[in-house]
Amino acid sequence: MSDSFLNPATLNGATSVSPGILDDEIDGMRLADITTHFEVGQFYCLEAEFLDDGRFADWLEMLADDLHYWAPTRTNRLRRQQALAISAPGEAAFYDETKESLAWRIRRYDSGMAWAEDPPSRTRHLVSNVSVRERSDGLLQARSAFLVYRNRLHTETDIYAGGRTDVLRRTGAHGFEVVKRTLLFEQNVLQMKNISTFF
Repeated sequence: MSDSFLNPATLNGATSVSPGILDDEIDGMRLADITTHFEVGQFYCLEAEFLDDGRFADWLEMLADDLHYWAPTRTNRLRRQQALAISAPGEAAFYDETKESLAWRIRRYDSGMAWAEDPPSRTRHLVSNVSVRERSDGLLQARSAFLVYRNRLHTETDIYAGGRTDVLRRTGAHGFEVVKRTLLFEQNVLQMKNISTFF
């Protein structure tokens, strides 16, 4: 019996001339190598750990000084109108932040005036489906899916689901920093009492 079916070049019906996964391009960006992919995955795991442990000052260090942190709203549209389903820059957004404005939000937690986070929420950030691509400007573009569970007091429970597209720069204490983060929630109407969680 031949073992040719175990050959990666012909596995699952591929032929030896089929492009490999690393040859895949989207908008001219090739998938990053496996080492970079692993390092970005570990960066995201550390970020989730900081957020779930309430170490927001440490999380801020993972963000670039020129950060744009943006979560546009979305609307229900017919299939032929999907290009209009997500708000454009400058239009309505759940978040449209800089590193400075995020730092202000975090400082407010310790001011005694952040009623929505005193007592603080308990969260669990799950990040998956990470893909990393090399940009022509030397930066990385990483896409991921997230699920965030939030519980506060006795009965408040919220679940956020969505996707992130990040632009990452290779620098900083943790190997990368987030230059731009675009969050897209699956919900077009967030039914939570407040949105005091970071993603």
